[in-house]
Formats: sequence, structure tokens, C-alpha cells
Amino acid sequence: MALLYTAAPARGAAWAAMFAEAMPELDVRLAPDIGDPADIRYLAAWTLPPGLIETLPNLDVLFSIGAGVDQLDLSLVPRQVTVVRLVEPNLAAAMAEYVAMTVLALHRDLYAYAEQQRAGVWQPLPQVPAGERRVGIAGLGQMGSAALDALKPFGFALSGWSRSPRTLPGVTCFHGDDGLRDFAAQTDILVNLLPLTPATRGILGRALFERMPPGAAIVSAGRGGHLDAAALVEALDAGRLSRAILDVTPVEPLPAGDPLWHHPRVVVTPHVAAATDNAGSGKAVLANIRRHRAGAAMQGVVARDRGY
Repeated sequence: MALLYTAAPARGAAWAAMFAEAMPELDVRLAPDIGDPADIRYLAAWTLPPGLIETLPNLDVLFSIGAGVDQLDLSLVPRQVTVVRLVEPNLAAAMAEYVAMTVLALHRDLYAYAEQQRAGVWQPLPQVPAGERRVGIAGLGQMGSAALDALKPFGFALSGWSRSPRTLPGVTCFHGDDGLRDFAAQTDILVNLLPLTPATRGILGRALFERMPPGAAIVSAGRGGHLDAAALVEALDAGRLSRAILDVTPVEPLPAGDPLWHHPRVVVTPHVAAATDNAGSGKAVLANIRRHRAGAAMQGVVARDRGY
């Protein structure tokens, strides 16, 4: 019984050492050292090397080493292979920190004050009580739920949107296409933590921005494919939106000449909102392998019809 790891070598080496101690009966192989393909029951990958999966006749589980699976071409994965995304507490905690940081910075006008500082302007701005600031999270999975929990102590008026109905204490929940319109219309700061699927690609676009209150802001920490960058620049230039904080962009790294680098109302961070660490991710995959071997349900199993 073997696990084949095909991604970053440093993480693979860390996993091999961890797995050897915690589950010595599992043979961990680091690509390109595949050995006998018939031994491989588990594959851990970020993307699928061309032609690899067809050579693994006894593969049971494909583990994505990230929180999403949009980078994987699931059409190449045999139907009998279970696809599992990474569910790791440290990821959710880090994302909650990023969301709290950016929402508070927007709420208390930190970026506007930074602009004033550069211009040598000493001018207090009106303060909005937290209870009157409407903060909405798009995407109510593990990341979204953790972000909402982090925001609750500040007293914001919280809402959330998801494709299917959800109920969360202290959160006004919306769902579906009609719910998205209503959600956008009552959101002053919109945080995107959605998975990237064909249904959500380009969701941060003109139609959504035009539904939001004038002067609203967005934080995008889901996937770059959610954003229509041209529509964002248009909305910012027109004053429809006041500011955007982007941890993910349509092309990564963001090209040197891209307008988003230099737009005065855009803040860019280099896809760092929630970084996967070697120990936490390894423990999560080990726990799922143990569940699989025991015939129990694994965490993060992907529903292929939904794409997450």
C-alpha cells in the first residue's frame, strides 16, 4: 500500500518523515520515483501530471493538497476514484485572521488614512458604528464559517451567501441566484471565499457590483477566476465601489504591467491569506487515510457535480 506525492518537494519530504513515524505500513513515494504503479492506493497532488493517473490501476483516493480542487481536471479522474480536498484547521484560522484584518481596516478607513498621510492631510473621517456596518461573506464552508466567527465579537451586521440553503446563528443567510442579488444589495463589505466552479467563475463582476450599495468594498480571497478585473476597475473609477482588497487575481503572479498593481483604490496581497503548512496538511491527510482504511467517511470529499 503506497501513497504517491507529486507536488512541492520540500513538503513531500516533510510528509514522508511524518508518515514514516505515524503510519510505517504506508509506503510514501515522491515523484518521479513511482515504483510499481499497482501499489499506489493514494495520490496527493496539486495538479495532475499528464498521463499519470491512467497508469495507477488500483488508485482509490486523490488528495488535493489545497483547500480547493479547481486546479485539477476532474474529467481525467476515473469515477471510482474519490477526490478529497484539504480540510485543515490552520487554513481556516489563517483565513479568519486575514478576513478580520481586512474588514476592520476597511471599516475604520485605514487605507483612506494612509492616502491622507501620503498627501499630508490631517482630517478625521466619519466613524460608522460596527452595528451599522453590513459585512457579508460569500461562501459558507469551513473558511466562511471561521471568518464569520472571527467577526462576530465586533458587532457587525453579518450576512452570508451560498449556493444552497444554510443556517448560521447570528447570520442572515441567503442562497441561490435570487438570494445573491438580495445579499449584494445589503452588503457594505463583501468578502468572497467561494469555491471556484463554472457557476461562480466571474461572479465578482458588473452585475454584482451594480447591486451593491454605492461606496461598498470587496475583499477577494477565494480564487482569481471569481474576478472580472475590468469590471472591478470600471466600478472603482465610477465610484460605485470604494475599494478592493485582492489576495487572488485572475493571473498569478499578477503581471508587472497590470492596472491592479497601481490602482489607488486596490490593495494586492500575493495569495497569502491562508497558506498550507507542512505539518497541518500532513496530519489532515493522515487522518483521512486512517478513516478510509477503517471504512469511515473522509473529510472534504468532493461532490463532482458541484465541483467542491
